[in-house]
Amino acid sequence: MISIIIPTYNEEKYLPLLLRTIKKQSFKDYEIIVADNNSTDKTRDVAKKFNCKVTSGGLPAKGRNQGAKVAKGDILLFLDADVYLPSEFLRRSILEFNRRKLDAASYKIVPKKGSKLVKGGFDVLYNWPAYISQGFLPYGAMGIMVKRDIFDKIKGFDENIRIAEDHYFVRQTAEIGKFGILTSTKLLISLRRFEQDGYTKTLGKYLAAAVYMLSGKPIKKGIDYKFGHYTNRKEK
Repeated sequence: MISIIIPTYNEEKYLPLLLRTIKKQSFKDYEIIVADNNSTDKTRDVAKKFNCKVTSGGLPAKGRNQGAKVAKGDILLFLDADVYLPSEFLRRSILEFNRRKLDAASYKIVPKKGSKLVKGGFDVLYNWPAYISQGFLPYGAMGIMVKRDIFDKIKGFDENIRIAEDHYFVRQTAEIGKFGILTSTKLLISLRRFEQDGYTKTLGKYLAAAVYMLSGKPIKKGIDYKFGHYTNRKEK
């Protein structure tokens, strides 16, 4: 069974969009866990409406760890609340994950909406580098699949990291297991963080984080991720 774990904070607008795409999957051997950081909107009500298991969360790293504590699956799939799953995403993910004998994996990320220029930019700046470097410098964001025993061995996500804790997590998994970027499917994402903060600022922040992490150390000060900062941004 797969345990799908989603950390949330005031995601009543985006969470149902993701949950609907999960419910439409042909693969049904899963549970959904929403780890909520005391939302003040109807996030928990939405989760319960979709028969999700709801537990207390925190910032993204803590939320993922809290969700894992109540998870029953031998494979964990961590998803951001503002992503969308294309048709057959779960089935294709599991088939490729098992065929390649992976211990952890992530995905190519593609904007659900946006111009060809924007989508091409994601390929050039993230997807191609992540694919090329998967064997020696892993990257994983917005969607990460990992075997439960590997997650337990590295003791989950480091809750002291300020930004890019997901990238650091997959690099830890690669030290004790086999990591790969899945190519049989892709993860559709919202552009809300880029549209709200600006493409240049957002890309610059994550580029700076990536360069710093070449030292092998995570970022534990200087940059903060504002959880819930983008919840009011509507899809265009």
